Amino acid sequence: MTMNHHNVLLADLRGLLGEDAVLCDGDTLQLMAGDLYSSGPPPLAVIRTRDRACLPQAVARITTAGLSVIPRGGGLSYTGGYLCESSGSVLVDLSALNQIEHISAEDMYVVAQAGVTWKQLHDALTPLGLRVPYFGTFSGAGASIGGGLSHGALFFGSARYGSAADNVLGVEVITADGDVLRTGQWALKAAPEPVFRNFGPDTTGLFMHDGGAFGIKTRAAFRLIPLPAHNGYASFAFTDFESAARALSAVARAGLAEEAYVLDAGAVAANVERARSVAGALRALRQVLESTPGVASKCSALLGMARAGRRVVPADAFSLHLVAAGNSPAAVEHDLATARALAQQHGGSGIAATVPRIARADPFPGLNAVLGANGSRWAALNVKVAHSRAPALIRAHQQLIAAHAAEIEHCGVRVTYLCSALCNYSFSFEAVFHWQDNWQPLHAATVQPALLQTFAQGPDNPDARALVAQLRQLTCALFARMGGASNQIGRTYPFLSELEDPPVALLRDIKRLLDPQRRMNPGVLGL
Repeated sequence: MTMNHHNVLLADLRGLLGEDAVLCDGDTLQLMAGDLYSSGPPPLAVIRTRDRACLPQAVARITTAGLSVIPRGGGLSYTGGYLCESSGSVLVDLSALNQIEHISAEDMYVVAQAGVTWKQLHDALTPLGLRVPYFGTFSGAGASIGGGLSHGALFFGSARYGSAADNVLGVEVITADGDVLRTGQWALKAAPEPVFRNFGPDTTGLFMHDGGAFGIKTRAAFRLIPLPAHNGYASFAFTDFESAARALSAVARAGLAEEAYVLDAGAVAANVERARSVAGALRALRQVLESTPGVASKCSALLGMARAGRRVVPADAFSLHLVAAGNSPAAVEHDLATARALAQQHGGSGIAATVPRIARADPFPGLNAVLGANGSRWAALNVKVAHSRAPALIRAHQQLIAAHAAEIEHCGVRVTYLCSALCNYSFSFEAVFHWQDNWQPLHAATVQPALLQTFAQGPDNPDARALVAQLRQLTCALFARMGGASNQIGRTYPFLSELEDPPVALLRDIKRLLDPQRRMNPGVLGL
């Protein structure tokens, strides 16, 4: 396609969507060319429109012109999920589709556009006494529901209710040729309330975790629950990783918590860093008090945080953190008492529950954590395995890291861990790699300017960067050997190569049906 044809297409898109909705300036294209880990070729243009009705026409015109369409949500990826494979692409930035369209307390569902963030959704529902069962990620101040459904978002509420995809009732999707389809009960001609997902085959599930390979999600309907009347918190310290993991699995199997997660000492330091300054500590204290009902409970929370001081977890300990929830104090205390007994059986000792209190009091604190406390970069890899496989996976990854200890020390790379429960049947393991390096454009655009000025951007560090890339590749290979399944697949994890032939053929057939010219985010998932 010639430059003249490009200009004709861009003029056509501006006429359809408006001048301000089609962006071609260098700064925007450079920003959109990369995620938090790597970059690809810049797109030809970026579409950012509030006009959901005209977007299907725009998609059809782009693909008819022979260009690719790349959907982007909040952008906080580190697996290349929205990287362009060529400059002949138009990136669709969905952040302007940020309206919550309908909340029904009677029918217990919410409809929101794909660019709505988890924080925005949570803030709108909380005053109504409602919640999405799974309600967001640590990055929920910027991460969108559309991206979360495409890439398997999980954390807050996941130990009991699963991931974002487990709580969605239906989605609206634009396919490569500009068709609009809805799934589940939402697909009925009578246009009823979208409260039943599995009307016939689960077409909603088809578009979950697809990385945008099958279409662009523009709206989603989620089920709602009443906000739990009471929350409770507990934390435990362990001398070794495997013991903490076994305790996590025991708590998860028993269904005792809404969140259950294990941090190593390095990960604890990173997650409470925002509360270490005087201002951060006061903010965390205020939020804990505001989110804690009753004078007695407020006093208990204050006493626990005061006892913990700045050392919230013993040095070099692995820690398990729990949030229990229920409709009566007795029910919450029963779950916490059972969890304490299970933790003690695996060698855990109770510590102040500062970490889960702060995390729940302020679940979406902003996006400054895309950089480490000293301006370092980080990138994570995750895998889901059965509880019985978790100890072997932990040992295998620690051995992998130990085998490269000299290089890791020489390059100044650090590895931390976060493990969590996904419902009662799945163990989520996440390795996080930290290193000093120059930043991606997205880092500088995301961190608050005042904080960014306190960081010294690391010099170009190709040795550390190459080592992290090698460790990530080896980690993904280990996950595959262990029979693990990852959620934010993007262009990082092996996918089709790990499947048996019949499901590979099925996925390729679906891709061919929905996107015969392979114009919809080509290359994601290896398709």
